[in-house]
Amino acid sequence: MATRYELYTPPDRIMEVARSLPEKPGVYQFYNVEGKIIYVGKAKSLKKRVLSYFQKNPDSAKLAVLVRKIHAIQHIVVNTESDALLLENNLIKQHQPRYNVLLKDDKTYPWICVKQEPFPRVFTTRQIIRDGSRYFGPYTSGKIWKNIIELIRQLYKVRTCSLSLTPENIKAGKFKVCLEFHLGNCLGPCVGYQTEESYQKQVEEIVKILNGNSLSVIHSLKKEMKELAASYQFEQANALKEKIMLLEKFQSKSAVSNTRIKHVDVFSITTDDRAGYVNYMKVINGALIQAHSIELKKRLNETESELLSLAVYDLRNRFSSDAPEIIVPVTLDYPADNVKITIPRQGDKKSLLDLSLKNALYFKYDRQKQQVKQVAASSVSRKLEVLRKDLRLSDLPVHIECFDNSNTQGTNPVAACVVFRNAAPSKKDYRHFNIKTVIGPDDFASMEEVVYRRYRRMMDEGTSLPQLIIVDGGKGQLSAAMKSLEKLGLRNKVALVGIAKRLEEIYFPDDPVPLYLDKKSESLRIIQQMRDEAHRFGITHHRKKREKGITGSLLDEIKGVGEQTRNNLLQVFGSVERIRNASLEEIAQHTGLARARKIREFFDQKDK
Repeated sequence: MATRYELYTPPDRIMEVARSLPEKPGVYQFYNVEGKIIYVGKAKSLKKRVLSYFQKNPDSAKLAVLVRKIHAIQHIVVNTESDALLLENNLIKQHQPRYNVLLKDDKTYPWICVKQEPFPRVFTTRQIIRDGSRYFGPYTSGKIWKNIIELIRQLYKVRTCSLSLTPENIKAGKFKVCLEFHLGNCLGPCVGYQTEESYQKQVEEIVKILNGNSLSVIHSLKKEMKELAASYQFEQANALKEKIMLLEKFQSKSAVSNTRIKHVDVFSITTDDRAGYVNYMKVINGALIQAHSIELKKRLNETESELLSLAVYDLRNRFSSDAPEIIVPVTLDYPADNVKITIPRQGDKKSLLDLSLKNALYFKYDRQKQQVKQVAASSVSRKLEVLRKDLRLSDLPVHIECFDNSNTQGTNPVAACVVFRNAAPSKKDYRHFNIKTVIGPDDFASMEEVVYRRYRRMMDEGTSLPQLIIVDGGKGQLSAAMKSLEKLGLRNKVALVGIAKRLEEIYFPDDPVPLYLDKKSESLRIIQQMRDEAHRFGITHHRKKREKGITGSLLDEIKGVGEQTRNNLLQVFGSVERIRNASLEEIAQHTGLARARKIREFFDQKDK
């Protein structure tokens, strides 16, 4: 059994990792080369948000510095944006990342407190005091907790004052009713108008609502409403009906648990044929403060329970966890006398387990994608290494460019350059060239021109040059290309070869003896593929240019007539000559009168 961790990511894989992130809400963490968290952020879509950091022009110098220091990316998936906001806050407070300067203050999110006191108050607070009071939340949106408090105020007559309502103080008559009593918002427990038992019944229902168990409250209220209606107390029954309607519209609390879950470790696992994928979450006082996923490679077809037992022991040791409770989906063989093992079936703990499993599944899919890419990358590396050895190159030919000329009896001469990166076409880098300085069918001079133009521009723009250049042709085209490289000072800096079509022999500069590669070799297949792709790309451009010269040259000269109009006219009339001979009215039927006049005037001028 081998346990595999991956925290650090090679810099050249950062973009690959970013693109593989899920389009789900969550929190991302950027690490520097020393393994320290330098930034924590939240996102509605992890993939889109993280990729936005790597745009060409960062919004600020600070952002540019941050991006340069990113050495690894970790992420945690959550259920909602609110949960992401809470988790981001917890992680920032724990790790104090350098680039989260705006969040280094002691900002906290509000909780709803049910105070431990006679006639308990229900109010919002940002400070938790361990005095036996119950806290629910935290709530990331002020609108949410305000709506909850407003709902409680509508449903129940609980006090808002801070008086010490001990039996002794009430009996001594120390208090008088306030405006809230006269407004009907309080039943006056301060002067003995409401018993503590009646008041406590309200508080118990409030706690159920805050725990997300509003359904039991609704059932209880419906039962009481029916009893009141049966005894003809319709006014009281209607008041309960209004409460029930309010509760049914109420949205339950955030998925981030309340503080009654004080200190637990949550573990989940998913497996495939070769490995198990375990997610670990540390929860303290109801807040998720840490998460980590690992891969455990199978050796003897171990069960999920066996794999999870090993992971729990290893991760708790690694993170020095002393949580007294472990939440897991299966029975564990875990050697710990003072630790409670819980397999929840419902409630807050089950929600935490489901969230952990979601992260484990994303980690599994990410690992599987990486494995496929690693296999492909290994194959590419092997091919490039074989090509390097076969062509006796000093550098691995990661970036290769191939040139081909195309003309018809010297007319419409063009050239094409195709680009391969990591032995695969990079079509966005393909380029067409119209020959500008060569008159007549001179392939050698054309090759010299396009090679010079291509690399002159790349040098001027500071673009990285290829490790290998291939020209379609034998000694003549090869010599022409070498002339351009010599003019640019690139001789012996960029490798250059030519491929002759007759016997597929490979020519090198200043070497009259060609190289004959095995017909089945991967090196020859790559070179042939590039040569054929350059030929196809060049022929396509040449054909379009030739057709344009035949059919559309005159129409192109008409100002105010666009490509779509020209194409429509050619489709309708069949040729430029028929358009020339058409009347103003005939043309106007397909272009409108204004364009038809421009076309007619153009041809009338030509015919003079």
